[in-house]
Amino acid sequence: MIKQKGKTLINFKKAQSSMATIIKMVEDNEYCIDIMQQNLAVIGLLKSAHQMLMEGHLNSCFKKAMETKNEKRKQEMIKEILKVTKLSNK
Repeated sequence: MIKQKGKTLINFKKAQSSMATIIKMVEDNEYCIDIMQQNLAVIGLLKSAHQMLMEGHLNSCFKKAMETKNEKRKQEMIKEILKVTKLSNK
């Protein structure tokens, strides 16, 4: 999990750095296509980070909740996953 967290954090930091680059590009009136390509790269990094977070959650928190006998907690966890999945598909 710690290794996965490190990779996720790297993606977020790369995205943050790239966002600063994009802002500068827009301020400098650089070519639109170049800005869009950078924007798509950031979107890719964020999607990748999201996927890593989801995998980590499913393999830890979610797995533990499914192993309990607490049906209410299981249903809450399922609803959380569905909610996040629905949001990520928008």
